[in-house]
Amino acid sequence: MTTPSKKEAVQKRDPVATSKALLQAAITEFTQYGFEGGRVDRIAQLAGCNKQLVYHYFGSKADLYKLTLEEVYREIRESEMQLHLEDLPPQEAMARLVAFSFDYLAEHPEFIALLNDENRMDACHLKASENIAEMHSPLVKMIEETLARGISAGLFNKKFEPINLYLSIAGLSFFYFSNHKTLSVIFKRDMTAKDSIDARRTHVIELILSALRP
Repeated sequence: MTTPSKKEAVQKRDPVATSKALLQAAITEFTQYGFEGGRVDRIAQLAGCNKQLVYHYFGSKADLYKLTLEEVYREIRESEMQLHLEDLPPQEAMARLVAFSFDYLAEHPEFIALLNDENRMDACHLKASENIAEMHSPLVKMIEETLARGISAGLFNKKFEPINLYLSIAGLSFFYFSNHKTLSVIFKRDMTAKDSIDARRTHVIELILSALRP
């Protein structure tokens, strides 16, 4: 009979810490290998626990992947709520949101990799999520309120509704980072260089603010 290690024994007594460690390991694994290439044994090894604990806490590889997607979405949505846009003038608030969206993708390539993988699979895991839509409601409300304040102050036009505006904000940044390798070859410019990233960041912010002006 195999005697569990001290680390495993501690983890069994602390399910919250164990679940968190496994989830973070899953993010790393699925970011590198995708759902199909990801392996439960590597996730367990990275988290420093027994493989059976993965199934104990998450049920299956597919369930773990779904929760991994929910986790990366939760992290970005919670970070957005910390922007406190309601405390800023409308134009400054919108600029902060656009800048945050850009910077977050620059700093979190795992978010891009996981979303690309899930889109390739027709979002089959997100379709099984009961939480994903609710996560995005505060974001839509935040944008809606910022737009309304800007329109009321005569600073924004009335052309855009919140969801389409957010899709434009996210898309302008997401495309850049998800395609930087091909773009670098096509335009013979290192899209990962600091000056290229800084120029793109400024462009995206100015483009959105220009589109919102009356």
